[in-house]
This record gives sequence, structure tokens and C-alpha cells, in this order.
Amino acid sequence: MKTESSNNLKRYNNLIGEIESVYHDVSLKFGISDSVSKIIYTICDNGGKCLLGEVRRLTGLSKQTVNSAIRNLEKEDVVYLKAVDGKTKEVCFTQKGCEFAEKTAMRLIRIENEIFDSWDAEDVETYLRLTDRFLMCLTDKADGLQ
Repeated sequence: MKTESSNNLKRYNNLIGEIESVYHDVSLKFGISDSVSKIIYTICDNGGKCLLGEVRRLTGLSKQTVNSAIRNLEKEDVVYLKAVDGKTKEVCFTQKGCEFAEKTAMRLIRIENEIFDSWDAEDVETYLRLTDRFLMCLTDKADGLQ
């Protein structure tokens, strides 16, 4: 027997899946993998450079996936790693990487900004506040799992 809560969860999960499907289709149109797309996007979203650990956290990709994709992007002269201090490294765009990002992730970011700009400011704030609240609650509950 389904409850209203489980119907809402199903709808929520369907929406997440469909949104991810759109992002996947965009990656295909750009001719890149989903992981490369997420990494390039994250670096763009952080001003052209991002700590490697933050790339992992913000993309939700595994350490192995990020490292493999970064190595390939380094070979293609799209990014380079810069030592920050100790073991900390920063992923930075090369000139070629900036041009690549402009043709890919920046186009997507502009589309997303157009969407948010078309919404009432109150709707954007509500959406972001509730999404943040869901993330915080999910994180707390997941931390409590054995």
C-alpha cells in the first residue's frame, strides 16, 4: 500500500532521474562523458580552478573516476594540477581548457542561469532553501546508518 509520502518520493526520484538524463544528453551533444562534463562544470563554477578534493565532493564522483578523468584531461592539455600545500592539489584550466569549457560547461551554465532568471526570485529562493534542507536532513540520516 502506497502512502502520500512514498508517492512524493517516487515523484522526486523520477524528477531527479529525468534531470540527470537531460544532463547526460547534453554531455553526449558535447561529445564528452558525464564524469568529464561534471568535472569541467565544477571547475567553471569555481572560477577556472578548484581544489581536487572539492571536485570530488561537488561532483559526487568517486575518487578513482575523478583521478582517471583528470589524468585524461591533463593528457589533452585541458587541465593541469598545481600543488597548493602539502598533499593538496588544485585543478586548473589551461588556455585550451578555458576554450573547451566555453564550448561546453559554460553553455550549460548560461542555460541554467536563464532558467533561474526567468523564475520569480522568491521561487528560486524557496527551491534552493528546500533543496538545501533536504540535503542536510538526508546527510544527517545517512550519517546515522550502520
